Amino acid sequence: MATKKAASVANKSAAKQTTTKVTTVKAVESRPAMQSPASSKRAVRFSLARTPMVAALIAEFIGTFILTATVIAGQGQPILVFFALVGIVLAVGTISGGYVNPALVLGAWVTRRMNSMRAVGYIVAQILGAMLALVVLNAYVHAAPAASPTDTYNTATALFKAAALPEGKQWFIFFSEFLGLVIFGFAVAGATREKKDRTAAAFTIGLGAFLGLMIAGSGAAFLGANAILNPAVAIGLQAISFGSVWPIAVYVVGGSLGAIIGFVLYDMLKSNDQEPTV
Repeated sequence: MATKKAASVANKSAAKQTTTKVTTVKAVESRPAMQSPASSKRAVRFSLARTPMVAALIAEFIGTFILTATVIAGQGQPILVFFALVGIVLAVGTISGGYVNPALVLGAWVTRRMNSMRAVGYIVAQILGAMLALVVLNAYVHAAPAASPTDTYNTATALFKAAALPEGKQWFIFFSEFLGLVIFGFAVAGATREKKDRTAAAFTIGLGAFLGLMIAGSGAAFLGANAILNPAVAIGLQAISFGSVWPIAVYVVGGSLGAIIGFVLYDMLKSNDQEPTV
C-alpha cells in the first residue's frame, strides 16, 4: 500500500510540473513580439511628441502659409477665407489652436490664454508663413509666359494685392479693421473655450472671419480699400509699407486692438468657470 501511495504522489507531482511548463510556454508565446531597437529609434526620430512647442510653431507656420496663399489666389473673397479657416482649424487646431493671425495671438495673450514665449513664437512663425506664401506665388507669376501685345484677351499675370489706403480716409479704414477684428476676435475667444466639439469650434472661427470681413470689407470697399483682418496676411498682400506709418497703424495696430477688445469683451460676458485652453 505504501508503495502505491508513493507512486500516486509521484504521478501527481509530475502532472503538476507538466501543466506548469505548458502554461509557461503558452504565456511566453502569447506575448507580443518586442520591437527591435532600430525600429523604435526610427519611430521616435520622426515624432515631435516630446517637443509640443516646436510642433505648434510648425503648425502655425503651415496654417498661415495656406491661409495667405488662399487669400492671394482667391483675391480676398470672404467665403474662401471661411472655408480655408475651417480646414486649417480642423487640421492643426489640436496641435496649436489654429490661430494663424498675430492679432488673435495678442488677444489670447492679453486674456491669458497663452504665455509670452508661445505668443512671440506664434507671431514669428505666422509672419514667416505669410512671407513664404508671397514668395512662392510670386515665383509662379514670374515664371508665367509674357502676354502677347497682339492678343487683347491675354493680360499680364499679376498677384492680387491690397489696394492702397485712400488719402485722407485712413481713419475710416482703421476703424474698419478695428471693427472687423472685434467681431472676429469675439468669435475666436468663444471657440478657444470649446474643448469637446472641434467641428463647432472650426466653424465658429470660420464664420467669425466671414462676418468680420463682410462688415469691415463693405465699409472699406466704399472708399476703394480692402479689409484684411490679419497683420500676417497683410504682409502677404503687400499692404504694409515701412515707408509710411499709416499701413502699420491700420493693419497692425488697429487690427490688434480690435482683436484684444473682442477677446476681453467675450471674457466679460462669459463666466470664468472654464480654464484657458493654451
